[in-house]
Formats: sequence, C-alpha cells, structure tokens
Amino acid sequence: MEVFHHRREINQHITSLKKEGKAIGFVPTMGALHDGHISLVHASKQQNDITVVSIFVNPTQFNNKEDLAKYPRTLQTDLPLLEKEGCDMVFVPDEKEMYPEPDLRVFSFGNLDKVMEGKYRPGHFNGIAQVVTKLIDIISPHRAYFGFKDFQQLIVIKKLIDDCQYPVEIVSCPIVREADGLAMSSRNIRLSPEERKHAALIPKTLLRAKQTGTSVSPARLKKAVTDTINKDPHLQVEYFEIVDDKTLQPVNSWDQTGVKVGCIAVYAGNVRLIDNITFNS
Repeated sequence: MEVFHHRREINQHITSLKKEGKAIGFVPTMGALHDGHISLVHASKQQNDITVVSIFVNPTQFNNKEDLAKYPRTLQTDLPLLEKEGCDMVFVPDEKEMYPEPDLRVFSFGNLDKVMEGKYRPGHFNGIAQVVTKLIDIISPHRAYFGFKDFQQLIVIKKLIDDCQYPVEIVSCPIVREADGLAMSSRNIRLSPEERKHAALIPKTLLRAKQTGTSVSPARLKKAVTDTINKDPHLQVEYFEIVDDKTLQPVNSWDQTGVKVGCIAVYAGNVRLIDNITFNS
C-alpha cells in the first residue's frame, strides 16, 4: 500500500495507471475508520483494479468549530487497517495541500440542501462540494463510493457530479450497523458508555416506524418517533423528516409517488448522530 501526501504525486501515479487501462475506485473518508468504511473499500475492490482511499478532515464542511476540533483523528490505526484490507493507495493531505488559498466557490443544489442537514448545518453541503470536487479532480476515479447512512449527502453529491459533468459513477453502499442496530459512525467513539447504550433506541425506533408504515399518517408517525426518542433523557431529536428520496422534500401523504425515506438527527449528550430508514412503498 502506498501513502501519498501531495496531490501532484498521487495524480501522476493514477494517471499512469489509467493509461495502463486500470479501473480506479475511490473511497473518500475523514478517517476514524470503522466497518462501514471498510465495506466501501471492499465494494471498490470488487469492482475496480485499484482502490484509493483519502483521509482528510475537511474544515469547510463544519459549521461548528468545536465539532471540528473534537472530530476523532486516528491515522495511526487507520493506515494499518487499510493495508490489512488490501487498499492500494491512501491520500493523506494536510489542510494547506487541499486549500492553499481560501475556496470561495459557491455551489447550488436547488432545494436539496435547504432541508434537514442543510437547515441545521449552514454551509455544510457547500463545504462537502468544495472538497469532493477537489478530490475528484485529484484522483480522477471511474467510481466513487459513499455510504447510505449519509443519505442527504449522497443525493447532493449525485447532483454535484451530474452538474459538473464528471465521468464518475457514484456507488451507494448499505448502512453497516452495530450488533444493537446503531449505525456505525466515527462519532460513536465519542459516546460515553451510558450514551452509547441509550443510542440504540434510535435504530430501534426507526425500525418500529417502518413496521408501522402506512397505517398512520406521516405526520403522526413523525410525532411518534420524535416523542419516543425524546422521552429518553440521554437523547434529543434535532429533526425527523419523512422525505421523497429524489427531491428530499417532506412527504405529507403515503399516496405520493416515489420512495419515502425517514431521516433523523439526534443528540446523545453532545454527540450528534444521524440515521435513516427506507419505508416500503
């Protein structure tokens, strides 16, 4: 496994591999790797000749400086894990390498970034667009892999790739969960043992909501999910929305066409967790 710190070096190396006809798969991460990330690596390895992983905690997508400072950084364990899993290349730039000067680009996503994460984290998706376009330009992959846990991010990135006309296939991979159902996240390691135990209520409640499904209205289901989680003193719902999987706009009736996804953000203490569930049509 080769580790690169400079964009020019890894770009030149990948360019030479592509000239040999190699298919390049790319997994962008912010490190603190877990089995969810590794599932993306495995998917890339199955579909490509070369798998590249980036590890970069991107400052422009954090609207909360304290959250940025507390984001786990575990490079000393991430690299051996990637090598063990057969990753071919890792790109580990520093902030100056990625942002030699301020990135003033502003992206438009219509209404996709006005709801949920975009509403509660102003500038979040613009920061993601900045770093993803930079990484795609550097790595120039044939396929890029993203987890379904960050569902809104996935939809926004698909639009970004389409708008920029990048010749890159975006591959979404299923949520990977802990034994008790909690969606794997780099933030989970910041949970206290007590918070971690109570956080299992989030997926449990979402699963119950899916089972309830269309027997009650979306509005009633939203209230039931929110009330159930908020009854736990360790948890506080920031939002729970049932949205169309294409437009991300709220669903008011189950009769509306399209797939419906329930998206949630919950604070467990000071740690913000997100998850989602897809409802049967």
